[in-house]
Amino acid sequence: MLVALLSIVAGALLGLSLAAPPGPMNAVIAEESVNRGWRAGFAAGLGAMTADALFFLLAVAGLVAFIQNAPTLRGVMVGIGGLLMFFFAYGAVKGAGEFSGSDGASRAGFGKAFALAVTNPYQITWWLTAGVGLLDPGSVEAFGYSFAAMNGGLTITGFFAGIVLWITAFPAALRTAGNAVDALGRVVAYGSGTVLVWFGVAFLWDAGSTLGVI
Repeated sequence: MLVALLSIVAGALLGLSLAAPPGPMNAVIAEESVNRGWRAGFAAGLGAMTADALFFLLAVAGLVAFIQNAPTLRGVMVGIGGLLMFFFAYGAVKGAGEFSGSDGASRAGFGKAFALAVTNPYQITWWLTAGVGLLDPGSVEAFGYSFAAMNGGLTITGFFAGIVLWITAFPAALRTAGNAVDALGRVVAYGSGTVLVWFGVAFLWDAGSTLGVI
């Protein structure tokens, strides 16, 4: 029983280690949550989580390591990700004044987060480092601690449960603040745009270095 509990906790901590840190996916979730409602923010989170599920399947098949070891392919993917971030940053700033009380789901948010996640080199790197713990029946490393994970299935369940917890609570917190402070919509939109531009520049620089352009 204790081993099973530790397996779930280890997986949840791994999920949070990927979902919680500031980055382009959370910028999209924040923008969607404040401007279009909780369901839209949650849908964007589902887009990022779907990409994680895909990376997990690829990791099982050994294809993530193949992409990481193919510099040209990786450079192209990173470059596409950088361009997408600029495009989405433009959309965030353009819609800064379009705060809406609507709580409808947003397919656009799902697609934006998914597209950014599958072209995100940091996400690929995560799956080659902390993420490999999901495939290791011995132990899982997260936040500098080692947790027993003798039951791989429970660890995987905990991992995705941790992501679901984040993409549920984060949009809810933003939405609550957004309903209380109408100006938050504009602040989040500009903040999201700034984060996306920063990551866009970083991704394009990384792609240029990988492809030998820079």
